[in-house]
Amino acid sequence: MSSRATLWRALLALAVVALSLWITLTTPPRLGLDLRGGTRIVLQTEDGPTTRADAAATDRALEVLRKRVDGLGVAEPSLARSGERRIVVELPGLRDPRQAAETIGRTAQLTFHAVTGEAEGPTGPAADGSRVLADPDAPGLFLALAAPALTGDGVENAEAALDTTGGRGWTVDLSFRDRAAGDWARITGDAACASPGDPARRVAIVLDDRIVSAPAMQTGVPCGAGIGGGSAQITGGFSGQEARDLAALVQGGALPVPVTTVEQSTVGPTLGAEAIRASALAAVIGLACTGLFVIAVYRLLGLLATVALLLYGLISYAAVVALGATLTLPGLAGFVLAVGIAVDANVLVFERAREEYAALGRTAGRDPRRPVTTAFGKVWSAVADSHVTTLLAAGLLFVFATGPVKGFGVTLAVGVVTSLLTAMVVTRLLADLALRLPAVRRRPAVTGIAGPGRLRTRLTRRVPRLTAHRRRWLTGCAGLLLVALAGVGVRGVEFGVEFTGGRVVQYAADRPVDADAARAAVTAAGFPDAVVQTTGDGDVSVRTKETGDGEQREIRAALTGAAGPVTVERDDLIGPSLGSELRTHALLALGLAVAAQLLYLTVRFRWTYATAAVAAMTQDVLLVVGLFAWLGKPADSVFLAALLTVVGYSVNDSVVVLDRLRELRRRGGVPLTDLADRAVAQTLPRTVNTGMGALFVLVALAVLGGDSLTDFSVALLAGVVLGMASTVFTAIPLAVALETRHPAPAPATPAPRRRTGAVV
Repeated sequence: MSSRATLWRALLALAVVALSLWITLTTPPRLGLDLRGGTRIVLQTEDGPTTRADAAATDRALEVLRKRVDGLGVAEPSLARSGERRIVVELPGLRDPRQAAETIGRTAQLTFHAVTGEAEGPTGPAADGSRVLADPDAPGLFLALAAPALTGDGVENAEAALDTTGGRGWTVDLSFRDRAAGDWARITGDAACASPGDPARRVAIVLDDRIVSAPAMQTGVPCGAGIGGGSAQITGGFSGQEARDLAALVQGGALPVPVTTVEQSTVGPTLGAEAIRASALAAVIGLACTGLFVIAVYRLLGLLATVALLLYGLISYAAVVALGATLTLPGLAGFVLAVGIAVDANVLVFERAREEYAALGRTAGRDPRRPVTTAFGKVWSAVADSHVTTLLAAGLLFVFATGPVKGFGVTLAVGVVTSLLTAMVVTRLLADLALRLPAVRRRPAVTGIAGPGRLRTRLTRRVPRLTAHRRRWLTGCAGLLLVALAGVGVRGVEFGVEFTGGRVVQYAADRPVDADAARAAVTAAGFPDAVVQTTGDGDVSVRTKETGDGEQREIRAALTGAAGPVTVERDDLIGPSLGSELRTHALLALGLAVAAQLLYLTVRFRWTYATAAVAAMTQDVLLVVGLFAWLGKPADSVFLAALLTVVGYSVNDSVVVLDRLRELRRRGGVPLTDLADRAVAQTLPRTVNTGMGALFVLVALAVLGGDSLTDFSVALLAGVVLGMASTVFTAIPLAVALETRHPAPAPATPAPRRRTGAVV
């Protein structure tokens, strides 16, 4: 390794670490609602009688909703269009979804009324449409309004303007469509017939049952004829901002298309804070155990890898913050889970360095720099392939997932890229600097690569003859697959509320709640089909097909009668149309994941290798699905994230072994079955050590990560264990079987070149 290359790696590492540290100290993270608490509402625009819900109409609806949300007084609200017809509204700190839904989900009808006089107090609309509303210009007074004479559909344009000639200051200029222009002339003509000072001389502009302006007709407006020309000017001593706001309300007061709520989620701030603490504790314990394991196995290089892992955490966190990505609870899981990928790259290098060190013999054995340098060069192909396959899964999550699970895809992708940087640059830099020390070179045993390790020693003495019994292994795997499919057929897959539609509300009581008593109370309230679950710490989860707020109030009252006062800690609502769509997207994401892995591996390897790896990966996915079916656990969007991660992990293991098999075959002269057994034996220490590093993190998440991450961690635990097994017992035997039946064509032997000319 040249000094110049080391210098460039050092400069790059220092720059990245310094930038990451600066971002971490100066930029606060953007927390999702599942971590800071609040309400998330997804609205979908629908076609109206005369309007089409396209992207332009959704954008106009978004602006109307943005102004309504401002009226809620929520700090830092977020509104964004998702796709062509969806609007995502996030309201931090707001725990009453009914208030939010009622405020932002209305059509916001804009109407123009003739004022018939003053009244004592407000009243709702009468049968003929008349009503009494507060006078915006005189607090404490009320105006009696006739039935609407004109609606906001007739307003063609509203603009704020500064009247410099008439001295009226800021005004709002209105223009009406053809038919509405006649209605405006009629209503203003009637108002102009009233005497000056009479409330009947005013015309009220009403938005959402509130008078936003009630201008009086000036003396120049003719009685009966009214204001012609299809235009009007609203005055009222406005400031520039007030005039612009009023123009915006009039112009965009009514939603251009109806909207319906297709998803609604509320998380209490206490639950979010507990999730942060639990995830942070799981991360610390999992990383500490992983670090200690790596140090115990690889000694000095393991210590350097642990330092690189800490820098990985800093760099990946800073990257997520710098990108402005929202950090969600599944995102935290993806952040912690990517540690396993970072460990994988380091273990690949160290295990290969052990092999290279042993191959050098005793003469060069006292200088460990050469085997480490060689190892970094030879593992690059396997490291790149394993990272790309995981990035494919993360990309599919980002495209097809919604809400917090999309954050999982973002943090997983960032973690994969960062692990590549830390393993191939930071770890290599630290290893090069440490191995230059004379004390280390005199004592190569401290590096951790001088000895082959216990597992490698046993495998070297006796290489297991796995592929000789490949039919037996494939038959056993097929049997396990049948058991998993039987679980799907017998028990069925319990889809989560995201995929079926419905509502799940989590309540918190002051004392433990008996499950049977809670179910009886909910059933007595008229919901016999509700799924009621309880925990020992007083949490009650109720899942129903009914999504209305009235039904949820009845359930809450029933639980209060059975268990005392309860508070809403989480409230998730998914409309049936969105549930069907998400279910389709989930199946599409899994199908594309299989196709993408097959296509990539076919390009990188032969189709026989790619088919074997994808078959093992498909087997792992089906086994995890079958396990959840037998256990009766729900398959929700977080479970989808776990499945796609299993896809990446499974292919990672297979790619490493197949890459070694391809390398061994280039030497020739040895039967394929022997080469396959040797490839498994040489890479099995890496498989076991990488799996152990991931298992530490996953067990910590399963035990300490809280209810939200338990099923996620269980799925990944099963996926990691099954992935290690399927590589040995499915991928390699199947690859050998396919290669035996469809051998690669022998490379063409070039014809010998004929010499011409004189021999000198």
